[in-house]
Amino acid sequence: MASEGTLHPEGTSVDDVISFAKDRGCTMLDIRFMDLPGLWQHYTFPIRKLEAELFEEGLPFDGSSLRGWKTINESDMLVIPDAATAFIDPFMKEPTLVLIGNIVDPIERTAYGRCPRQVALRAEQYLKSTGIGDTIYFGPEAEFFIFDDVRFRQTTNMGYYEVDSIEGSWNTDRREEGGNLGYKPRTKQGYFPVPPMDSLHDIRTEMLLTLGQLGCVPELHHHEVASGGQCELSIRFNTLTRTGDQLMMYKHVVKNVARKYGKTATFMPKPLYGDNGSGMHCHSSIWKNGKNQYAGDGYAAC
Repeated sequence: MASEGTLHPEGTSVDDVISFAKDRGCTMLDIRFMDLPGLWQHYTFPIRKLEAELFEEGLPFDGSSLRGWKTINESDMLVIPDAATAFIDPFMKEPTLVLIGNIVDPIERTAYGRCPRQVALRAEQYLKSTGIGDTIYFGPEAEFFIFDDVRFRQTTNMGYYEVDSIEGSWNTDRREEGGNLGYKPRTKQGYFPVPPMDSLHDIRTEMLLTLGQLGCVPELHHHEVASGGQCELSIRFNTLTRTGDQLMMYKHVVKNVARKYGKTATFMPKPLYGDNGSGMHCHSSIWKNGKNQYAGDGYAAC
């Protein structure tokens, strides 16, 4: 086992998954997949649904109710769980096994073209078909904000949004319970300060350790450049499709740990005017027969 909360993805069999769920006393099964805009969708079953046939037959759902997928007259779709993705969700009250799936047409049993995970699988298959490489690795560095309050409204005659953070540079003169202690990172000066200026250290540590329990290899965390709670975690690179799975796990963990602390996390690119936005550096490399094709004579084979 990779950890208490996940299986080794390589060589995982259906029997491994069933034993894994039984050994950990799982009572519920959660099936997840990514929609076109990039959000996880899910539905949940009693654990008795976890049978070998599930990984062949899949489970139906209404594709017309998801943005950009299907019309109402062709709404039936199937999700086929991938045994290698099994993990225990640390935020559910009942022990819940999670399986991530691929979307297929229920009649033709062909991969659905708008399923992001199927796109990633096709990209890996295409790479192999070119002969350029047999494996592609990605290592994303996703940035996000942690806020203490988020309010917004859009009506016929007005619209606004407001976000707030105890760290916000705009709160240097705010009256706060127990007194305003200062320690507000200045605009564009939030990079790497130690506590107490960095008030989110312990929250990020919990996020990173939780990701480690789910099979992601934790590397580091730190405060990012913007004032008002900008942060970053880093996890070890993986293959293209598996990295996509783990980035969704990353977002799931960040948002749920933040909520545990009475805060909210967002990956939106530009929540603050006049300060740094959130990006995602992405490291990549193509390998063939165990050799990095990006490396050669000099940096990047130049």
